[in-house]
Amino acid sequence: MNYTLNNLPERDVKPREKGFTMAMDKGLSIREVENFLEVAGDYVDIVKLGWATSYVVPNLQQKLDVYKAAGIPVYFGGTLFEAFIVRNQFDDYRRILDKYNMNFAEVSDGSIVLDHGKKCEYIQTLSEQVTVLSEVGSKDAEKIIPPYMWIKLMQAELDAGAWKVIGEAREGGNVGLFRSTGEVRSGLVEEILTKIPFEKILWEAPQKAQQVWFIKLLGANVNLGNIAPNEVVPLETIRLGLRGDTFFHFLGDEAAAYKG
Repeated sequence: MNYTLNNLPERDVKPREKGFTMAMDKGLSIREVENFLEVAGDYVDIVKLGWATSYVVPNLQQKLDVYKAAGIPVYFGGTLFEAFIVRNQFDDYRRILDKYNMNFAEVSDGSIVLDHGKKCEYIQTLSEQVTVLSEVGSKDAEKIIPPYMWIKLMQAELDAGAWKVIGEAREGGNVGLFRSTGEVRSGLVEEILTKIPFEKILWEAPQKAQQVWFIKLLGANVNLGNIAPNEVVPLETIRLGLRGDTFFHFLGDEAAAYKG
């Protein structure tokens, strides 16, 4: 940090198990990645190459090399996994992970219908090769999953070998954990947390109001994902109580006199 401020919430240091920020790269150029990491590299823990953008972007290996040189892990979006599965190309997917020396992979079924037992088999198999993040939830706004089922699915995927489970929200933050307006399904989140440890969940929360909600509920070291590259630094200020949305949240009673 550039100077000292007292009474800031303590942030876990990298590499960390909680307080994760996952940024979504939706097709950045090599130069854009370099610029992004120059400013935000200290605050981003892992980068997802959104859905199947890794198939179409030029200079994929060069991009991965830039992230690797900065010590930032990268993984392919879960939709790419699904694209291989629906074409019966699971072994080809595993070879792609090896070809690009990927250490992480996402297993999801947000776009396809996949037997959950089979999904857990994929998680188990891949966990012998890479670190697995598994995504729970549907990209279909009409498909409402009850809280008990979220819990059941998350626990089964953790038991199958997932390192963390991801709460689905898409890049827009308007499905899964959220209503179409972006409002958090607060009862759902709170019920999930009665059974699944918060450090094991990566909540997709691309909208600022969603990030604020989770930080107020779970503190500075909540895991948040699908963060736009230009929102990583702003998110860190929200985590630290250095933006109006959380300005007084981490301060003691001595600051009460300053509240409007």
